Amino acid sequence: MAAMSFLHLRLHRLKKGNSGNFVSFSRILSHCFWVRAYCDYRQILRTRLPSLQFNEALDLFTNMVETRPLPSIIDFTRLLTSIAKMKKFDVVINLCEHLQTMGVSHDLYTCNLVMNCFCQSSQPSLASSFLGKMMKLGFEPDIVTFTSLINGFCVGNRIDDAMSIVNQMMRMRIKPDVVMYTTIIESLCKNRHVDDALNLFNQMENTGIRLDIVTYTSLVIGLCDSGRWNDAAPLLNDMIKKKINPDVITFNALIDAFVKEGKFLEAKDLYDEMIRMSIAPNIFTYTSLINGLCMEGRVDEAKEMFYLMETEGCFPDVVAYTSLINGFCKSLKVDYGMKIFYEMSRKGLIRNTITYTVLIQGFFQVGKPNVSLEIFSQMVSRGVPPNIRTYNVLLHSLCYNGKLEKALMIYEDMQKREMDIGIITYTIIIQGMCKAGKVKDAID
Repeated sequence: MAAMSFLHLRLHRLKKGNSGNFVSFSRILSHCFWVRAYCDYRQILRTRLPSLQFNEALDLFTNMVETRPLPSIIDFTRLLTSIAKMKKFDVVINLCEHLQTMGVSHDLYTCNLVMNCFCQSSQPSLASSFLGKMMKLGFEPDIVTFTSLINGFCVGNRIDDAMSIVNQMMRMRIKPDVVMYTTIIESLCKNRHVDDALNLFNQMENTGIRLDIVTYTSLVIGLCDSGRWNDAAPLLNDMIKKKINPDVITFNALIDAFVKEGKFLEAKDLYDEMIRMSIAPNIFTYTSLINGLCMEGRVDEAKEMFYLMETEGCFPDVVAYTSLINGFCKSLKVDYGMKIFYEMSRKGLIRNTITYTVLIQGFFQVGKPNVSLEIFSQMVSRGVPPNIRTYNVLLHSLCYNGKLEKALMIYEDMQKREMDIGIITYTIIIQGMCKAGKVKDAID
């Protein structure tokens, strides 16, 4: 809003003319700069454009439209592109409209810039209307025009509209490229339409479009996120066969999918293949493998991999630490989990809600509800907000160990906080009451 108000002040001044008495404060502040540089806006475009602040860019636009003869559309577009990089998309659209009122005609590059600004500001319908306007003005849309429009529709999850644009391109004998198809595949995968994504992927191959690593990786991630690792795994072999080298993101998607399916051996094989191909694992790779080892109860090996990360220059984050703590807690080695917990503090890492919840559950599992309660109190005192799972774990711990009164106090606190209490919480409290012999209260 502030940016648009600032713009409107400048446009008002332009419409008013130099005879008006209005002079902006920022104009006064930058007066010395413009006295030196005003004479040649080209010098500013050439030497200072990347470093211009938003207010300076608007001042430069103001000075350019006051120059006679007017600068070319090429110079205006250079400045407008810089403003677009500041993500001031609505401003660019307004400034382009102002240029038209002054009789400065757009070229194709400017039209594509406006098209992209409509799409980036989540206005694909206006972008589509602008396409019709472009064509009426005699501009032939190119691959850049259509790519922006398709991206806009995909961001808005309007896949049918995106595919309609592809078909329109084909009728105009403009061949969609790999970037365009990959954008649609990513959007299809994001919306769990992986079968459609696979069909489009196959269509790309059949029409002779060379697939790249981004296309493959987008589809691999989409399939893995949908639990279809058996369809994703062959794509890796297909990539290697076609000499399209997978990267760490491709491997990470597959490793994580195998781990979640309980197929740690396959995940470890992929890790070994990464090392063989000289692809450096990152923190996501290691954390997935640590999770896999912990799921199999191999916490000592998980600990070894955890410290291997550091020797490889990949320093564990709060997610990696929490994964290892969770492994120790599930193996009933909560004391080891606490050591890792304290190590996080020494390393300057801030423990989050999940970290605390894992420990609360761990001490409950070894029959130490009082320690669970102490950790919960520490969590609250340090400003880490408990979530509904934290409360449910703590309530279950207290009720299971016969501490109903304390559980009910915490339950009342949840109500005061207006938490979204669901069937799980109610069931825990009812079972706790029944266990304590308060069946009538539970029914009430």
